[in-house]
Amino acid sequence: MKRLKITIISMTLATTAIAQGVMDVHSHLGEKPSAAIATANMIVRIAEIEVYPQYMKEYLAFANEVDRLSIEREPGVICLYPMQSAEDSCQIRILEIYASEEAYQLHLKTPHFLKYKQGTLHMVKDLKLPTMKPLDPKTMKLIFKKQR
Repeated sequence: MKRLKITIISMTLATTAIAQGVMDVHSHLGEKPSAAIATANMIVRIAEIEVYPQYMKEYLAFANEVDRLSIEREPGVICLYPMQSAEDSCQIRILEIYASEEAYQLHLKTPHFLKYKQGTLHMVKDLKLPTMKPLDPKTMKLIFKKQR
């Protein structure tokens, strides 16, 4: 009975902390506290990229590689989700979510990102990197939970 009370109290405290954005996004996945990522520190961007049509196939190969390697190798990269416009195939959008500004800065220095950046400079007609502000950061944990 005492163990049940402690469990209920712990769950209540954890739920409150998550609701307030204090706990990390991945705690519900059973990750270690060292992998904790506070939603309040996250950097969210939607990269807006226009690629010259003649380079599209080559660009997509670079983009897919850097996205895959970033997710696999960088704990601070929460999400890199590339998309191509259905109306204009030269328009690429990438949803980028980083654990923190530090994680983003580390990402910019990785060999796979530098290879992508240097290899695609001549392919990109236009690039915008607006930083976004989540309207409801508490739902972040639900997005990743649904994806499991």
